[in-house]
Formats: sequence, C-alpha cells, structure tokens
Amino acid sequence: MLDVTGFTENPAAPELGGLGICHVRFGKAMRGSPPRRRAVATVMPWAAEALEQYLAEVRPRYGAAGAAALWLTERGERISARSVDDRFALARAAAGLPAGLSVRCLRHSYVSHLIEDGADPLFVQQQAGHSRASTTAIYTTVGADARNKMLRSALARAFGEGDGQR
Repeated sequence: MLDVTGFTENPAAPELGGLGICHVRFGKAMRGSPPRRRAVATVMPWAAEALEQYLAEVRPRYGAAGAAALWLTERGERISARSVDDRFALARAAAGLPAGLSVRCLRHSYVSHLIEDGADPLFVQQQAGHSRASTTAIYTTVGADARNKMLRSALARAFGEGDGQR
C-alpha cells in the first residue's frame, strides 16, 4: 500500500536522497480523516539504491506515470497483498526454501538484524511500529553469534577491558 509520494528525505541521511524516510500506513482512517501514517527510516543503503533503480528503470515501463501506487501490476494498478504473497511463494519454492517462510518472516528478520547490528531497541521498536517493547521482543530471534558478541561487549564494559582498567 505504499505510494510513490510516500518517501521524503531524511536530514540525518542526506546520501539516501528522497528515499530516506518511508511513510507507511499503520492504522485505519478515522471518520473524515486520511489513514494514519508513521515514518520509517531507511537504514539499508542498498534498499534505497534498489528502489531508486526500480523507480527510474522498471516502473516507467508500466505506462502508469500518474498512478499513486509504488508497486504496480502488469496492468498498471496497485499490486495486492495477495499477489505479493503468491509471488513470494513462487520465488521461495524456486529457491528451495521451506514452505513456512512467508513475507511476514521478512519483517521478523528485519527486526532481528537491526538488534544484531546493535541498533537501539527503542529505534527498532519505532521502526516496527510497536507501542510496546515486549511486542518487538516477540519478533526478535537473535542468532548465537550475535548473542556471544553482545555478551563479550557487556563483559568488556563491566570489567573495563580495552581501556586499561581491571
């Protein structure tokens, strides 16, 4: 349900241009008002590059320059969530991945990778649009390597390793 106009520049990341923040719907419209939206920061430069390439090279081929929708069908209409799920299932099967893997799993992976990469938990919570940290924690499946790295970092801080203290 993203729109082409749903992106703005992030002053903290000018190198991403106009794709630094994505404004996503997070709730239904109240009577007489537009849908509620929240801002999600683009944190992976490769995602902005891929989207920029799609907007410049692929989307124009649909011949729907005036369409508001970011992702279009072959007929130039907004792609449906069902269509995304169906196409993901085809790609998943072609790659030989487990049938239990879904588009929703990508959201869980995104949250887990942010945590593993050391992002502030409040930032991750806001990126996911959760009102409670406990909800974000349900999404998080941190791998053994990341857990060990976090443990080493915590122990180093606790015992003053690396700064000459003991």
